[in-house]
Amino acid sequence: MTAFAIDPQVLKANIEAALGDKLKRISLELGEVTVVVDARHYHEAMKTLRDAPQCKFEQLIDLCGLDYSAWRDEAWEGPRFCAVSHLLSVSLNQRVRVKVFCPDDDLPVLASVNDLWASANWFEREAFDLYGIVFDGHPDLRRILTDYGFIGHPFRKDFPLSGHVEMRYDAELQRVVYQPVSIEPREVTPRIIREDNYGGLH
Repeated sequence: MTAFAIDPQVLKANIEAALGDKLKRISLELGEVTVVVDARHYHEAMKTLRDAPQCKFEQLIDLCGLDYSAWRDEAWEGPRFCAVSHLLSVSLNQRVRVKVFCPDDDLPVLASVNDLWASANWFEREAFDLYGIVFDGHPDLRRILTDYGFIGHPFRKDFPLSGHVEMRYDAELQRVVYQPVSIEPREVTPRIIREDNYGGLH
């Protein structure tokens, strides 16, 4: 075991050497290395990060989706959906963040890395459920947090706050039923009441 974490500059150089042309972009900010790989080379790049002697990222500790559509007002011109992974090397005491953008905004698809790290299973299901990112090759890609009949993907920026359907228990049918949302949008403005000499000394 390595007693101290490797210098981030050395880690950056090691990753650049290991990934070669599979690397799209790499940055070092606040002592953290972030790698961006092209979707075409995503699975191969992740396998390299796991197996290369100078990388040895044995653990995938997190994977989540992102929706960049709200950034487009701020000169963002890239793809809408992204998957972000955090990898940990216990043996070399180092970490890296990996980002991969889905090439198609209408049908976001990425390769699954579940065959590389079993921990990706539920993380990829969560990103599918909340963002609609399809992980090709996942053995059991289905919703994990929302209900089976849920419509849409609730972490997408264009998903309405009230949702599309509401559910309630129907005593007559003796089961839960779904129906279109009937909640009226309203402005929530607090009413402020002040008495004379409020907060003053008497």
